[in-house]
Amino acid sequence: MTIFIKLVQVAFLYGFYLVGSWLQTVLHLPLPGSIIGLLLVWGALSTKLLSLNWIESGAYTLLSVLPIFFIPATVAIMNYGHFFAGKGSLLIPITIISTFLTMGIASFVSQSVAKRNGKRKAGSECS
Repeated sequence: MTIFIKLVQVAFLYGFYLVGSWLQTVLHLPLPGSIIGLLLVWGALSTKLLSLNWIESGAYTLLSVLPIFFIPATVAIMNYGHFFAGKGSLLIPITIISTFLTMGIASFVSQSVAKRNGKRKAGSECS
């Protein structure tokens, strides 16, 4: 029974992807349909139109196989060996610096949001 529930939840998430792709095609938006579908899921969860219980198990199932989706992109890099042969050594420090920069900015933003939410909760408890 749990496999059926997971399949239904994955199908539900796939429906959001299809709606996002349709919106991208109809409205000629510069974002991919998958991103628009993700934003639709986020909006539905934020506005409580969609309960997390309705998609949680299926989402965890997709997350468990997520690394498999990166294999084609990794293999496709093999087609660009000539690019990495010349100045490929410059990509290593650029990748390291950009990774640490991204992690630092993301941690700063998440800590700021957490502090703001903590102050907001503390202010509402005092009232």
